[in-house]
Amino acid sequence: MAIARLHGGPLDGQLLPLQKPELDSLIVPYGEGQIVYRRDGGLAHTGGDDGPTEAEFWFVEATDDIGNAADD
Repeated sequence: MAIARLHGGPLDGQLLPLQKPELDSLIVPYGEGQIVYRRDGGLAHTGGDDGPTEAEFWFVEATDDIGNAADD
């Protein structure tokens, strides 16, 4: 199994299971919209005994405003 390490945006620091390590981007549901993360760099920890394969993804955009503007 592989994991996606997310950087920036509302999911900064989160780890998500990554079913397909070759993916270049992730679109994740968030609130009423979606957020987009794009992979930067290659895969890490691809050996048999150095932990799960890991890919780093960086925040690109959100389809809706992020925050609590609806709560104002």
